[in-house]
Amino acid sequence: MTKTFLIRIFTLFISLNLYSQKNYVFVGSYNSDKNKAGIYVFELDACTGNLKEFTTVKNIINPSYLTVSPSGKYVFACTETKTPNAGSVSSFEFKPQNKTLTFINSQRSGGENPVYLSVHKNGKWLVNANYTEASVSIFPIAANGIINSITQVFSYSEGSINKERQERSHTHSVVFSPNCDFVFSPDLGADKIRCFQFDSLQKKPLLEMEPSFIRSTLGSGPRHFAFHPNGKFAYCIEEIAGAVSVYKYNEGQLENIQRIEAHSDVFKEGFGSGDIHLSPDGLFLYVSNRGEENNIAIFSVRKDGTLKTIGYQSTFGKTPRIFAIDGTGKFLVVANQSTGNIVVFKRDSITGLLKKTGNKVKVANVSCVQIKEYL
Repeated sequence: MTKTFLIRIFTLFISLNLYSQKNYVFVGSYNSDKNKAGIYVFELDACTGNLKEFTTVKNIINPSYLTVSPSGKYVFACTETKTPNAGSVSSFEFKPQNKTLTFINSQRSGGENPVYLSVHKNGKWLVNANYTEASVSIFPIAANGIINSITQVFSYSEGSINKERQERSHTHSVVFSPNCDFVFSPDLGADKIRCFQFDSLQKKPLLEMEPSFIRSTLGSGPRHFAFHPNGKFAYCIEEIAGAVSVYKYNEGQLENIQRIEAHSDVFKEGFGSGDIHLSPDGLFLYVSNRGEENNIAIFSVRKDGTLKTIGYQSTFGKTPRIFAIDGTGKFLVVANQSTGNIVVFKRDSITGLLKKTGNKVKVANVSCVQIKEYL
């Protein structure tokens, strides 16, 4: 066989494989009414980036954040977010062949205003962050997707120097380490990244490390956290300061090696930075900026994990709360909360830059997007 023939066969195999795969985009919203759809599922066209509505879910309130189980069979949601004296986590079964996302059960979240969820790689544990009553809570997940009763809650109260935003702790996310043996939780109100060991074989798997946190810059407001695909570096977006802190990571330990602004020089205050993700190849990092900026900041990632600013891309909407990158790295999908629109960008794998595909979907008070690939 000639080399050219082999290349053609390989290209054909890749093309056929792509057509056999389906990418689904799971969308949460602040619907505030059980009679309105709260969760939407769209199919993402792997060639054009177009979104086509697949199914919706009603009878839930304010599913502000979603995460999908490693198997893709279950979707977990923060529900009753921004609901006084409430807060829950809920489970749903996804059957793409039937075009259904079906409610399974809910549990109280262990605090008011749940805002973030992560699932252990074995699919048996759910970790939740409650923002208003700052806490981290743990739930076992049964084999049928049922969320069992809460097993642990770690609560916090201390604040920091910004009296308007940091009057007390506000845990904003919970992220497993690459091997799922540690959990890290940025606390916007206390300017800390809280650190836990995680033993999935224990009935109470979460254990605070000693020391139990690393201190971020005072007044910075750490919000979301992401690991590099190589597992050697971690990145935290700071909501109040509008900066990214870069850490070298090794077996539960974080060492700060850089802090770089996520906002352009045009904007001097009120940054409201939101979400942070790396491209699947680890060559680029993206951050959403809300406030008056409403853009995606783009960075290249050097070999030592540090960042270099590449540019900024308007999100064509207001308040880009959360965005997601598909598994191939071809598309970036952003949820603009205030304008209620979802915008799809095609990502240049060489330059890291983004280009709007032309597809735009309206979802009132959209709060979250997650992308999962199915065979």
